[in-house]
Amino acid sequence: MKIIAVFALCMTLFCQGYGNPLASCQGRCGYGTDSNFSCQCNPSCERFKDCCSDYAELCKAGSTSCKGRCGENYNSQNKCHCNSKCTQHNNCCSDYADLCNTGAMSCKGRCGENYNSQNKCHCNSKCAQHNNCCSDYADLCNSEGGGGGGGGAVITDVEIKAVSEALYALDSNKASASELIIDPQALVPDSQTSSQTDLSSVPLFSYVDEGVLFSRPTYAAFLAVLDNYNRMTGQAEDFSPQQLAEQETFVRETMSNTELGRELFAFLYTKGVYATEEDFIYDLKMMWFGLYSRNNNRMDSSGFEHIFAGEVKGGKVSGFHNWIQFYLLEKSGLLNYYSHSFNGPWTNYPDVMGMQFKWDGYFKQVGSAIIGCSPEFDFALYSLCYITRPGKQCRLSLGGQELIIQTYTWEKTFYGDGKKFIGSAFPSTPR
Repeated sequence: MKIIAVFALCMTLFCQGYGNPLASCQGRCGYGTDSNFSCQCNPSCERFKDCCSDYAELCKAGSTSCKGRCGENYNSQNKCHCNSKCTQHNNCCSDYADLCNTGAMSCKGRCGENYNSQNKCHCNSKCAQHNNCCSDYADLCNSEGGGGGGGGAVITDVEIKAVSEALYALDSNKASASELIIDPQALVPDSQTSSQTDLSSVPLFSYVDEGVLFSRPTYAAFLAVLDNYNRMTGQAEDFSPQQLAEQETFVRETMSNTELGRELFAFLYTKGVYATEEDFIYDLKMMWFGLYSRNNNRMDSSGFEHIFAGEVKGGKVSGFHNWIQFYLLEKSGLLNYYSHSFNGPWTNYPDVMGMQFKWDGYFKQVGSAIIGCSPEFDFALYSLCYITRPGKQCRLSLGGQELIIQTYTWEKTFYGDGKKFIGSAFPSTPR
């Protein structure tokens, strides 16, 4: 009887493994890491050596379909091509005519394509200005789409909400209710946020389990960078080789060594924003840590310093949108929490709050922050929003609830080929 049972079990396992759909990239190319599958189908799988056996055939640049590739730049590694010149060279993919045909009146498979004067209608971000969009452009491409940090296809609000939900689900390093306890106390209307009145008798943070949270690699990397700044604008920042290495470590620890970071890269890769993971990491370092001048023509600021560490300019706090920095300064006695003007709808962490406080003599009227999230989650959300919606509102979805992040570009100086540094990014006041 035991032999029969064992034989039946073995046959069951064999049958489940044979032709297992969970071991294929069919319909999964570019999707983020999913532990429910036995192998993965995004660019990071090559580095982690967990690609499905058909990944190269179905997902890589050598794939033989024009789906999502219409108007792409020429790439000699591709088996077939999806741009306007492929017909001249007789090397179009078999579905080029159906998906990319210049006579087509639909944006299906064409969102974000390069302008082609032969097209009867268009599917790029400028078609609305010229009143020549295809009739389904708004539905398929979203005319409000942002440009992205490195070009690529238009990214819709629906796609941004979907990937933000994925990042939310992957934030395994967020604080639990037993690791972080806050006491919001006084809630004030928007009309009273400037009163500079201390309405809270005790600190906002009642308890933080530093032993658990701060020992995690991403927290440790974040803390190492956080204390490298002079908060006063007008005084140049000067980083040592060790501090520059800490910046590098932080970006790689949060974006390369976490599932959450891999998910963000996979999404941006599939949208054509970045060609490689190294391009992604380099651009993040530049947009976040590249220095520019907010005051007195000194290289005194960066996106990271402004958003995460906080600055003082014109006699008041500028930036400062991070809960860990808030906690550390409050614990040291340098920050006095006054009140809050909004508290998000989330019943667990991460949550969102807008706080009024004084930082060693300087007041912040509304300092909004995502509370209880991991450093990688904070960094990923702001990066996602800045890359896809620079200088705009970015609509996210976290656990089914909408969160709006407002981003600002730095317009005075640039890096790379005219790219803009991050000026600011923060959770906006809920409506």
